[in-house]
Amino acid sequence: MREYQNFIGGEWVGARSGQSFENRNPADIREVVAGYPISGAAEAVQAIDAAAAAQPAWGKQTSVARGRVLSKAGQILEGRKAELADLLMREEGKTLAESTGEVQRAVDIFRFYGGLSYTLGGQTLPHDLPGNLLYTTRQPLGVVGLITPWNFPIAIPSWKLAPALVSGNSVVIKPASQVPALTLELARVLAEAGLPKGVLNVVVGEGRAVGGEIATNRQVAAVSFTGSYTVGSQVYLQLAQRMARAQMEMGGKNPTIVLADADLDLAVSLVSRAAFGLTGQACTATSRVIVEESVAPEFTAKLAARARTWKVGPGWVPGVEMGPAVNEQELLGNLQHVQRAIDEGATLVAGGNRLTEGDLVHGFFMEPTVISGVTPSMGLAQEEVFGPVVAVLSVADFDEAIRVANGVDVGLSASIVTRDLKKAMLYSEQIEAGVVKINQISTGLSLQAPFGGIKKSSTDTFREQGAGAIDFYTRSKTVYLDYSS
Repeated sequence: MREYQNFIGGEWVGARSGQSFENRNPADIREVVAGYPISGAAEAVQAIDAAAAAQPAWGKQTSVARGRVLSKAGQILEGRKAELADLLMREEGKTLAESTGEVQRAVDIFRFYGGLSYTLGGQTLPHDLPGNLLYTTRQPLGVVGLITPWNFPIAIPSWKLAPALVSGNSVVIKPASQVPALTLELARVLAEAGLPKGVLNVVVGEGRAVGGEIATNRQVAAVSFTGSYTVGSQVYLQLAQRMARAQMEMGGKNPTIVLADADLDLAVSLVSRAAFGLTGQACTATSRVIVEESVAPEFTAKLAARARTWKVGPGWVPGVEMGPAVNEQELLGNLQHVQRAIDEGATLVAGGNRLTEGDLVHGFFMEPTVISGVTPSMGLAQEEVFGPVVAVLSVADFDEAIRVANGVDVGLSASIVTRDLKKAMLYSEQIEAGVVKINQISTGLSLQAPFGGIKKSSTDTFREQGAGAIDFYTRSKTVYLDYSS
């Protein structure tokens, strides 16, 4: 068992209350993974003050100097990849392969923004008068707050932290209490890489107290949030009251359309990996499959057969393809969604049960689940299910598939499987989503490309990842210079 404290002002400090909590392995709750302080608004204020004191000196460094710290952090992370992947697997529940991939993603993110540091800057623009110079510069915002979820406990903090830091901001981050270890380990890595004290601060605690202070404290210039719409909309309103910059990335109800001309074996492979991989605990996971009715029975039978072969178990067991839900609350919520769909008239085709055989009884495991006969008005077609449950909806043609896919109030990721290039391109134009995949799984993102949703999936202002992420963490200043006399 590891023992962690908050990281504030470059020091490891406990909660003023003296209280703590422990996290257990969701694959085997007999194992205590780590203990943490229960912090509140007081610790958040302390962290914000430390960040405000450290930011001016950090902001005055060149972007290249800041980028060297990020590149060094990437090297250190890579050296600790096996250790951190094991820790992630045990605290969050991913398979070892998934955890290793996520840590590698963090390594690549820090390398990317380390390299990008050589390109950060403004523009030189033509002036309409001779002897005049017109140009723009980028400047950091100051103190930035980050509020991150539990489902990607090192990747999401990394893709927020790296652009925030290379832009010259100082940071206060509140990781999800379900899996704070990897964010605290990131702080350790960045300190070792040479990040000055106070530039990064990590506070573990209850969301309303810590997150509320971050959202309302006037020293915090901007907040980047990833999580549920319920919480994100509340944070957004708090920021709006004081005109602070906001970046809210929230849930999805991601469709994959399977047209009649599709390679059904390919479609089954893509949908099963997008729905059951990562235990379905990804905001870009496929939760709706919209299938042309002429191939719907065959596709559903193939998908159900694949679901029954999916190997479920602890992430450290060789060959396991899907780990547990992150906690009992998520597991029970998944099972409730399944029962509600059945009660509304849908048909359970595969899975739908908790797994309790042998040592699985000590974890939060369920079967990969396929439900057919789902109609667009059912809860399973409208509400996000953060687990390995996929709804199959049958439609008459491509046009109806588009209408059904767009018939939700969120729009994050969307996929289509087809051999028809024209329909694929029409889909990319007409689908209401921030990420479009053609003959690819709905999950998985390139770190060099912008990411974000529309509708209630996002504030739809600033995108995350890629070079465009810098836009959120900097403000532009326009300079006019007359040297004509």
